[in-house]
Amino acid sequence: MEQFVYSPKTLGMAIQRQRKAKKLNQHDAGKAFKLKQATVSSIESGALGTRIDTLFRLLAALDLEMIIRSKDESDNAEKGAW
Repeated sequence: MEQFVYSPKTLGMAIQRQRKAKKLNQHDAGKAFKLKQATVSSIESGALGTRIDTLFRLLAALDLEMIIRSKDESDNAEKGAW
């Protein structure tokens, strides 16, 4: 799965998509990394204020990685203020 992420909401959607692809509920997705179901739900809904270490624990639980790269200037208009 590859998806552009440009806001907390799109990050949450990408995480939720991967979790469902792995056929995990929120409780099971967080269990191995000691994350509460409510925390997984909050991240998936795009809530602000998620700690970076919590985010990386959830990414690890779902076998996801984050790649940072410069964005193409032509993409700026459709991605919003972030």
